[in-house]
Amino acid sequence: MADIIEDEMKHCYENLIVVDVGANLTNKKYIRDLDSVIQRAKDSGVQKIMVPGTSVKSSKEALRLTRIYPGIIYSTAGIHPHDSKSIIEEPSTWHDFEVIAGAPECVAIGPCGLDYQRDFSEPCTQKDIFERQLRLACSLQKPILIHERSAQEDVLEILSKFQPTPQIIIRGFMGTTEEALKYIQRDYYISLTGYLCKDKSDTGVRKLLEDGRLPLERLLVETDSPFMYPNTRASKLPQHVKTGLTERSLLYLHRYCTFQRNEPCSLPAIVEMIAAFMQKKPEDVGLATAFNALKLFGLSQ
Repeated sequence: MADIIEDEMKHCYENLIVVDVGANLTNKKYIRDLDSVIQRAKDSGVQKIMVPGTSVKSSKEALRLTRIYPGIIYSTAGIHPHDSKSIIEEPSTWHDFEVIAGAPECVAIGPCGLDYQRDFSEPCTQKDIFERQLRLACSLQKPILIHERSAQEDVLEILSKFQPTPQIIIRGFMGTTEEALKYIQRDYYISLTGYLCKDKSDTGVRKLLEDGRLPLERLLVETDSPFMYPNTRASKLPQHVKTGLTERSLLYLHRYCTFQRNEPCSLPAIVEMIAAFMQKKPEDVGLATAFNALKLFGLSQ
């Protein structure tokens, strides 16, 4: 089987060079074959993978992975808005979180922020834990990953209290062009995922890219694996975007990724879609986003 795959690859395009700034490799779906998942990512052109922590437990696990896969995996330490109440219920865990966040392999704080679409934690609790993480990021001078759903006004208000802040990244952006521009005007970075395949609105992410209103120097890319599978067969995906996908990226995507389990090796296909919407060369988008990630998070070459 391996020989067959190698033969197929010889007829495909050269790799894009890309960096995945968000793959949830601590998820239990990768327990059995994480080595293979990471090898596939490298083979597809993914040079570095950032594994986000969304709780004290997963932040610790993400940090552990950096030591198993040095130079490839980097971690973040975050308390996701959904998990905010856990810190209130177990205050002693905050100290553990600070220790994890201070590790050199931990390159950012977050995802943290506010999510008003679901009520896993009360808004007042979310705000409290969000501000604690912002203070920690400022003291450590590490970039901040922001998770925001239906809460932009409150997120911006809280961020305004912390001036100057380290660099800010809006993770897995799914909002409107108008919302994106508010972030861009503040020089925040925006990371995009395979959500592009689902976005059918006239005012969303696709429009932002088509109109050239998201500068390459503010763009990052992530798979959000195992979630956000990029369904390149979606009926609403424009034909010029589908034809912009290379044989190589589709081979990795369709062979190894599913709606149930996306993988970092899908990132080249996401970059190619973004490039098609922006009417740019995929290698230019890949190089720019990789450079942004290396510079922003201080990832070793």
